[in-house]
Amino acid sequence: MKKLFVLSCALLLASVALAEKTFYDPYDGKAPFSAAVRVGDLLFLSGVLGTKDGQLADGGTGPETARALEIIGERLAEYELTTADVVKCTVFLADIADFSEMNAEYMQVFQPPRPARSALAASGLALNANVEIECIAAY
Repeated sequence: MKKLFVLSCALLLASVALAEKTFYDPYDGKAPFSAAVRVGDLLFLSGVLGTKDGQLADGGTGPETARALEIIGERLAEYELTTADVVKCTVFLADIADFSEMNAEYMQVFQPPRPARSALAASGLALNANVEIECIAAY
């Protein structure tokens, strides 16, 4: 069984390495990253902050989370995907004490079966944000 798992992982990595890559860069090369990269049947979204017009959503972690998830939904739609297609999220919090506030917003957007997820506290997010979320979606 272990050998089959290792072989499956190797085949998956090889297929991803050979797949065509598509980059989504709304920043016109001004940012040091792409907003999204499609590799085969996977779409990798860069971390998203809860901003509008370059400013963080007012009200802290809950509103920032709601706005970040709204932006994620918009980016997914550009690739004809929805939050139901998300298979993995990573949530970065400036303060792990805000976990429940973030989770309340998150659970409104991601319905069962929810994607796999990791959540952790980070020591400083861009723009002094309270939350940043990155996702991987599958076609």
